[in-house]
Amino acid sequence: MLAEKIEVHGHRGARARLPENSLPAFEYAIGLGVDVLELDVAVTKDDALVVSHDPEMNPVHCVGPAGSPTLIREMTYAEVQRWDCGAKPNPEFPQQKALPGTRVPSLDQVFALSKRGAFHFNVETKIFPHRPSLTPEPERFASLLLALIRQHGLERRVIVQSFDFRTLKVMHRLAPEIRLSALVAFAAQDFVLSAREAGATIISPQFKLVTPEKVQAAHDAGLQVVPWTANQPADWDKLIAARADAIISDDPAALLEYLRARKLH
Repeated sequence: MLAEKIEVHGHRGARARLPENSLPAFEYAIGLGVDVLELDVAVTKDDALVVSHDPEMNPVHCVGPAGSPTLIREMTYAEVQRWDCGAKPNPEFPQQKALPGTRVPSLDQVFALSKRGAFHFNVETKIFPHRPSLTPEPERFASLLLALIRQHGLERRVIVQSFDFRTLKVMHRLAPEIRLSALVAFAAQDFVLSAREAGATIISPQFKLVTPEKVQAAHDAGLQVVPWTANQPADWDKLIAARADAIISDDPAALLEYLRARKLH
């Protein structure tokens, strides 16, 4: 039996089409009708939460002033704003449109988009246990994020996800009402055990790890299964057959069209 509906998470907004983790990408995804905006959060020198997958400015698609630091944690929010992360299209995505002048948005700006619909946010804390200088301590990171969630009244519309479960554990203690998602990337990581370790109700595996048996075990344990990052119809078919609850995709436009044609969205 297939799932009755598959939710769509726009990965970094819609990076197959527009600069990743940018306001234009998020606005585009909202217009498509995604269920969830997936995004990543880093922290500046002055403790501003900014939306970036990498802890440093990625030269593949970002251009900054000569001599500028590249690590986000070593720059103030104002210094991060001097970087253009839309001038160069990402060569991995031939359909991606360059948008010169695209800045790294603050999480505050992205959360302000919540007024445009009933979609949710899937926020990854980019924290690294072996590189503590790149972020605040887990307690501080989670507290900063929670304050902004509460400022926007989004407690029921935000999922917090991470590969590093430390921020998830802090968030669970501070705000047990907020949904948590445990990201896993390796076959040795059991879906149910990983979620329990993180205190999460969602398990988010790399899509190639998903099997019907693993999904069933997760569902039996009361978990949702939200795989990342599947971009091809053949992979979507496997996740649909496995009864995944949602799919994270770089191309939410194509995924939505595919699911709607099959009455799965």
